[in-house]
Amino acid sequence: MSTATMTLSNARIERSPRHTATIYLKETKYEFLKNLRLRMYTASVLSFPIMFYILFGLVLNSNQQIGATRVPTYLIATYGTFGVMGASLFGTAAGLASDRGLGWLQVKRASPMPPFAYFTAKVITSMTFSAIIILALFALGILMGGVRMPVTSFARLLGTLVAGSLPFSAMGLAVGYFAGPNSAPPTINLIYLPMSCCSGLWVPFMFLPKVVKQIALALPPYHLSQLALGVVGAGSNESNATHWEVLIAFTLICLGIARIGFQRDQEKMYG
Repeated sequence: MSTATMTLSNARIERSPRHTATIYLKETKYEFLKNLRLRMYTASVLSFPIMFYILFGLVLNSNQQIGATRVPTYLIATYGTFGVMGASLFGTAAGLASDRGLGWLQVKRASPMPPFAYFTAKVITSMTFSAIIILALFALGILMGGVRMPVTSFARLLGTLVAGSLPFSAMGLAVGYFAGPNSAPPTINLIYLPMSCCSGLWVPFMFLPKVVKQIALALPPYHLSQLALGVVGAGSNESNATHWEVLIAFTLICLGIARIGFQRDQEKMYG
């Protein structure tokens, strides 16, 4: 068999749907295991929302209410949003920036692996860690905070927050392509923490200063938290469609920025 024939045959094998699906699954599996074994990532993204929820939702304010909603129930929605942001931003931006700096992306690019398997694995891993955080908050709320909701409401809240990780994963890809390995973590914190504070994730939105409330309307964490609060009966009077439209628009903008970064890196590598 000639070299050209063998190359064509291999290309066909690589493009077969079954083989492609296997590659995507393996890449996702190893991305998840890699992040799970990174203690700094696992400890930070899991511990912070859980720690804050225990302190402010279960220890200090367990018998208080925000409007007609008990604090333990209310804070599952807001700290769930906070946890989703952390898992998505650090899982995509920090990992991508590190892989770029180490030249790992060039290695993957030279392999027959589909280029989008790498990004898909990061997004799915971020969604998985987001789900783990939310389930942990559910368990704490039910067992220690007396949170009671229909099973369908828990399922809706889980689905809303996990789906809401996508805009922040897209933001992470954009940051990861324009930040270096050492500058990515502080850059993420400069985005992540102020956005959380101004979006009403730490202090309920109705208690924020008027100027901050106006800023919050342009921030994706505010819109995701309002969708989550709507599930637990504490949302604003704004339409859910409006919140989803903002999140979708934000996702597309971030993906466009990430695409520019991807093309820039390709041009540097291949001219």
